[in-house]
Amino acid sequence: MLTVGSLSRAELTARLSGDGLVLRTGPFTNRIRSDVPPLIDSVALMYADYPVEPAGGFVDFHLELRRSGGLRRWYRSQVHFAYDGTTPFEPLPLAQAYPMLEWTMNWCVSHRAHGYLIIHAAVLEKHGRAIILPAPPGSGKSTLTAALLGHGWRLLSDEMTLVHLDDGVLVPLPRPVSLKNTSIDIIRAFRPDAVLSRPVEETTKGTIAHLKAPAGSIARAFEPARPACIVFPRWEAGAAIALDPLPKARAFMQVADNCFNYQVLGARGFTALGRLIDASDAYTFRYSSLPEAMALFERLAQGAA
Repeated sequence: MLTVGSLSRAELTARLSGDGLVLRTGPFTNRIRSDVPPLIDSVALMYADYPVEPAGGFVDFHLELRRSGGLRRWYRSQVHFAYDGTTPFEPLPLAQAYPMLEWTMNWCVSHRAHGYLIIHAAVLEKHGRAIILPAPPGSGKSTLTAALLGHGWRLLSDEMTLVHLDDGVLVPLPRPVSLKNTSIDIIRAFRPDAVLSRPVEETTKGTIAHLKAPAGSIARAFEPARPACIVFPRWEAGAAIALDPLPKARAFMQVADNCFNYQVLGARGFTALGRLIDASDAYTFRYSSLPEAMALFERLAQGAA
């Protein structure tokens, strides 16, 4: 199988600069074109283990990130994103090209992949039990996800839980984990072996770095998982660890609020979400200590919380 990591730097650059790199991420294929050197470096590092598809096959999303022309090419350079020939976003500083790629890949899925119920949530699996982590920004979701990946959990997704509309299985979409601000140093200290992208400062979300997805999770990207738990995490400085049951009616409403396309799907979304809630135990979770959180999630993986 051809992967990004098996391409030389010259081959990768030629594909990205030419007809495009056709990158497989879970159930989707992405044709990516770019002439931005820092972006090429980041793709080589963060997507080394991902499959490269033949250039002539079907592609779900066509993405292009290019440097500005004219004076902007030399003064305060910017990067522009185009999707299927349209430009849905304003340009960003050139240094933010890689975060922009990740954000636009998320945008493509959340706005186009309506064959799934899409929840803004991380999802991980261990011992056959998948745990969904819906949470707003600043809750510690991605920090918790990054920590769990160092303790034997399989990454299905950091940002989007894909629920199959027909049978309710969770479809993997493993991609790099987005870390922000203080979370970057927290994970560096907690997981010295972690591979992170170069931090990018002064984005709209602060300083951003991405954690490379585990090779084992990428290799199992076509292996769905069954939901076991829905956990709403919240990091709180100095707080005692607490896992409290959440009534299913409240869990339904809170997950619906975290869906990208619940209303778009109508009755099919209602049915899929109801099936998910019926199949899952639901909890709120408060923590301040990652080691304590790791121990509690191990109990959840064993079905013994």
